[in-house]
Amino acid sequence: PLRPMSPYAVSKVYGDFLMRNYHVSYGLKTVVSRAFNHEGAGRGHQFVTSKIVRQLVMFKQGKIDRIEIGNVSAFRDWSHVKDIVKGYLLLAEKGRYGDVYVQGSMRTNSVLTYVLLTAEELGYDVKAIKTMRGDKEVKNPTELDDSEVFGVRFVKTKVDTMMLNEELHFDLRDKGIYIVTDEGNVPVIFNPRSFRPSDVPILLSDTRKAQKLGFSVRHSLRDIIRDQINYYLDPEKQKAAKTHL
Repeated sequence: PLRPMSPYAVSKVYGDFLMRNYHVSYGLKTVVSRAFNHEGAGRGHQFVTSKIVRQLVMFKQGKIDRIEIGNVSAFRDWSHVKDIVKGYLLLAEKGRYGDVYVQGSMRTNSVLTYVLLTAEELGYDVKAIKTMRGDKEVKNPTELDDSEVFGVRFVKTKVDTMMLNEELHFDLRDKGIYIVTDEGNVPVIFNPRSFRPSDVPILLSDTRKAQKLGFSVRHSLRDIIRDQINYYLDPEKQKAAKTHL
């Protein structure tokens, strides 16, 4: 069911119905793709994955002394942009006109997990997380788990599992968390301005229809993170992207 929670999402629903209507009413050969979050190198700074990676790279380089982020308890279905673009081409070639297809990774991970895995990919040994208020602590938060949730088995972290099971939650009252690493604590501040007025708590795609056409996801969450890290570590790539724009 379509339940848009932002003006941007409402515009997507409009486009969805418009294309299907053009097919039914005028015979236009349209195929609708509902692509969940797709990320990669060069993603705009305003998007949460880029905010996370960019700040952690700068922290590692000693340019900043804290990370600022919004709702770390939000869960998103993140795919690599390369997988989604291949899906677009597949739907253009094999999709049935007037039909709707979902593209995504069929996994859901928290913003917090994206932060923690980015820290690990930058060389930090993440030992624990604890709130700045000191009332919540999780040891080995990135320990992997592939148990079934919502009828789907996928790889997630220990903190993902705890949050999905409603055993753990973070909000503005916690002020932020410390990522406890072998190189000291990494402060992650919860910035009220980065919280959305309305937000979908969990996004998880069901791509079984597209899979029948051959759609598949090749890249892991860490693959996405590594590509974004390499982008921010290479000034020439950033210059090239700005020049292209």
